[in-house]
This record gives sequence, C-alpha cells and structure tokens, in this order.
Amino acid sequence: MNSVAIVPPDGGEVIELGPASVRILEDGGTTAHRLGIGEITLAPHSAGPPQHRHAEHDEGFYVVSGTARFTVGHEDHEAPPGTLVMVPPGVPHTFANPGDEPLVMVNTFTPDLYVRYFRDLRDTATRDGELTGPATARVMARYATTPATEYD
Repeated sequence: MNSVAIVPPDGGEVIELGPASVRILEDGGTTAHRLGIGEITLAPHSAGPPQHRHAEHDEGFYVVSGTARFTVGHEDHEAPPGTLVMVPPGVPHTFANPGDEPLVMVNTFTPDLYVRYFRDLRDTATRDGELTGPATARVMARYATTPATEYD
C-alpha cells in the first residue's frame, strides 16, 4: 500500500543558497521520482540563476507572492501572484525578484531530477565558501542542464 505524504507549513528540507532558499516539499520519494516540488523564496532585488536550459526535465513555477521577472532568451515577462510559468526542456530561462518584497514561488520538476541539484549547490557553496558562475555551471552539468548564452 502506498503512503500519502503530508508536509506541514514548517516542514520539508530547507536549502539556503545566498539570497534564495528552497524548501523541498516533494523529493520524488512519494511519486516514484516522476515529480519533485520545492518552494523558492528569493530576497528583494535579487537575481536568480544564470539563464539556462534543461535537457531532461520540465520545470514549472507558480508565483505565490511578490512579482517575478522571467527572462526567456531575450524577452522579459512580469509574473505577479497567481501566474504559472511552465518551461519545457530546451527552453532558455531564468528569473529574478526586482521588487521590494520577497518572491515566493512553488517550483515543480518533472521528473524530480533537480531536487538533487539544489542539494549539490548547497554542498558546493559550503565547501567553497561561495557559489561562483563556473561552480554553478559544473553542478548544472550533472543534471543535464547547461548555461544558455545563445538564443534562437
């Protein structure tokens, strides 16, 4: 018999990554690794990751509070609360918080591949003392993700 996972408001694994924190709500253990879910909180006036592409997973973002700015290639999109952004494999993307309040988003990964990415980023930052662009790119590469520098 399968179990139901219930994560209370103060539950989940919290991963601190500088101006961002990720609370892992579903690490794939309940979904046979078909789905991972995190809650991302990004401090005001903060950039997210470098623009990148995923080769092996879809990624979704649901804006709970604050306003995100999603960059897809050369285009910027404002995403106020209630906005859903779905990113299929191969599409360049990143996000930032240009506002004065924290940005909170529910983030999905199908399959759950990227949950381990956040843990590896934390471990890299702990080991090296900070996250540099090259270090982040090396961690991304382990999860079929590459920085996006050219946009078609």
